Amino acid sequence: MDKFKLFSITLVFILSTLISGCGGGGAEVIATNTTIGQELSDLQQAKDQGVITDKEYEEAKKKILER
Repeated sequence: MDKFKLFSITLVFILSTLISGCGGGGAEVIATNTTIGQELSDLQQAKDQGVITDKEYEEAKKKILER
């Protein structure tokens, strides 16, 4: 096999590995951004539905507002 052909095969392998994400894990990263208002609204909804207690609500609300 001549050097050019070997180089071409190696280059194709490296590029295909890079393009495919190195064949690893396939983990998906999802970033979400919520506003303080949305967090407070969600918290209020959880309290209204009885998912959290009044005490838990107040503690969580305080943490949100301290940021």
